[in-house]
Amino acid sequence: MTTEYRSEFPELGFYTLPGHTDSPADMLDEVRQAEALGLGSAWISERFDVKEVSALAGAAGAVTEKLFIGSGATNINSRHPMLTASMATTLHRLTHGRFALGVARGVGIRYDLMGMEKMTNAHLAEFVDLMRKLWQGERVSHSGKLGNFPYLHMSNWMNEDIPLMFVGFGPKSLQFAGSLFDGVILHTFLSDDALSRAVNHVRQGAEDAGRDPDSVKVWSVLATACDVDEKTYLKYIVARMATYLQAPHYGELLVDINGWDRKDLEDFRADSIVNAMPGGIDSVATIEQLQHIRTLLPEHWLPAAVGSADACAQRFNDQFKAGADGIVIHASKPDEFAPVLDAYRTIRDNKRFAQRSNRPC
Repeated sequence: MTTEYRSEFPELGFYTLPGHTDSPADMLDEVRQAEALGLGSAWISERFDVKEVSALAGAAGAVTEKLFIGSGATNINSRHPMLTASMATTLHRLTHGRFALGVARGVGIRYDLMGMEKMTNAHLAEFVDLMRKLWQGERVSHSGKLGNFPYLHMSNWMNEDIPLMFVGFGPKSLQFAGSLFDGVILHTFLSDDALSRAVNHVRQGAEDAGRDPDSVKVWSVLATACDVDEKTYLKYIVARMATYLQAPHYGELLVDINGWDRKDLEDFRADSIVNAMPGGIDSVATIEQLQHIRTLLPEHWLPAAVGSADACAQRFNDQFKAGADGIVIHASKPDEFAPVLDAYRTIRDNKRFAQRSNRPC
């Protein structure tokens, strides 16, 4: 499957079903609209409710023709390796080569609650090796951090070229990812300086491993809210950031990689409304609560594309100037960010992206 799928904006993707949803069927219209607008990829962030990634990816692939579909991300140990390998090959062939497997270690506290082992870079390295061998039809006997698998084999005729993406943002993780993965998807709400540092970590990891640093594509994730009212801004930007900051260790890492003050994070978590929240802020907070939470967040803690279509388009360009190879648009849906694409078209560096296909890496 060597078909090269090309759209107007191969360097742009988007997160379908951003954040919480109870209506996964909404994704069908979203991916159709994104393809019609010329985006190159759609990414699915898995949640353990109604956002199971293989079901959604299959549906997205069935209603599109050129759009690359990626998990962004699924965890490496929530399925047996054979199930993950066969999920990827099935989706790869179902979409005629338009699937990318994006994986992550996952959130530690969730593993504790679910009674699952925490994942490390060693687990990830073994996972990548297993996937690539199985996708090439090899017979594998494996014993290591990932588990004891006496015999794994899919089919002799397997010869699949499936992009493997890492989703994360810690400096050590990014250097590791650069040494092994085809591409990297970063995190929402990285400042331009943090984005530049993250790209350098990936490039350095690739170079240290003897790889071409430019061969590992780095995608920023940019929350986008074009010409929205206060309620929408609170839901799309404030609630999303606040939910990240709620998570133990996760919030600390996001603050540290941006070079922000942890005291502000401590104050945020100590707030009576935040502390009493009975779940993820983006799922349960009222507008009145979000208005209060907004006052707790320093302005520079919300780096995003906000305002007019022209202002948002300029923020797209800022991401590329900071070193990103691609942008995953987050928070907004295709009909909401469509005006940004019109503005971006007028300032886009067409020469830079002339040879790009929709393949994300």
